[in-house]
Amino acid sequence: MAAKKGLGSVPVHGRRVLVRVDFNVPQLPNGQVADDRRIVEALPTLNHLRAAGARTILMTHLGRPEGRRDPRFTLRPVVHRLSAVLGQPVPLAEDAVGVDALQRTARLENGQFLMLENLRFHPGEEANDPGFAGALAHLGELFVEDAFGTVHRAHASTVGVPKRLPSVAGFLVEREVRELSRLVEDPAPPYVALVGGAKVVDKLPFLTSFCGRAQTILIGGALAFPFLRARGYDLGSSLAEPGLETTVAEFFRRAESSGTEVVLPTDLVVERPGVAGAETHPVASIPSDASAQDIGPETRDRFAQRFLGSKTVFWNGPLGRAEDSRFRAGTQEVLSRLGAVPGYHVAAGGDSARIAQDLGVSGSFAFISTGGGAALEFVQGLSLPGLAVLPDA
Repeated sequence: MAAKKGLGSVPVHGRRVLVRVDFNVPQLPNGQVADDRRIVEALPTLNHLRAAGARTILMTHLGRPEGRRDPRFTLRPVVHRLSAVLGQPVPLAEDAVGVDALQRTARLENGQFLMLENLRFHPGEEANDPGFAGALAHLGELFVEDAFGTVHRAHASTVGVPKRLPSVAGFLVEREVRELSRLVEDPAPPYVALVGGAKVVDKLPFLTSFCGRAQTILIGGALAFPFLRARGYDLGSSLAEPGLETTVAEFFRRAESSGTEVVLPTDLVVERPGVAGAETHPVASIPSDASAQDIGPETRDRFAQRFLGSKTVFWNGPLGRAEDSRFRAGTQEVLSRLGAVPGYHVAAGGDSARIAQDLGVSGSFAFISTGGGAALEFVQGLSLPGLAVLPDA
């Protein structure tokens, strides 16, 4: 993808700058921010705006309030954490639009910040309502897109606003586009895609996009179950999405015709009712009451062997139930061994960043994307509306 016109190319001193950030952060039961990585990732853009004397208005969504005001999804905990990270107070407008937002915006001084209340308290956000987009755009003189995790959605704050204001990409979005483009435009071969997680019906187009582009696709996690069943293996009580026989068969045909190797697990770590501890079995002899939870030692070694000599590796999704300490060894070992192999390694999608951090393997990657669906669609080669609306550099 062509580079986008960036924040560093425009003057911001004294201007009201409307910034779309992605502060949809996980929270503890008491509402406190559980993981501030998305806030920290936005700091290069926010610090630049502060140092340059901009009057910065931040907007984000949090959770799924379904277009109505819900106190469970207020941004108060977020601005509390953001204020601590920035080292200066960030007030919260009572709404994303309206009199309070207008008055607070008008009172902003150079170097100050204002956060608008949750965008998704308004149905017009997800509907890309022209009236709501216009009301947001009225608050600023320049729009900065720095929420890469939302650019695959044609919402008011990601598409409607930049159609109404001069617009640029923030430093986070610029980096995401630059790094992920290396996987799309000319990845250095051999290229290995390591894909886990679940939701096969959602990930099949993504997997298929690697056929002919990657030399090898390694499939783990629950994602592997329909593929193993298509190969004739009975996986006991392991849950596999039904009705995918035709699409799975088409995937295998595409991979074979394009010369892309598909590597599936050969052994699985399972749990069984009434049996203490986990067991490991070959995929050809899974007990009928067993539920697969992780890839086994033989599979871990086979996957890691495919990294040797590779130049590019992309990872998305755990290879087992990594949130459970009994079933995280597969993901942890494979990614740890990846770190010993030179090359350009990227992680993206969903909870991959959190998993890498929790397992202590973040150092295996040159780049960890902040995007979930946006990163997967970008790597797939799709056009993302929140990027398409921004001018090229």
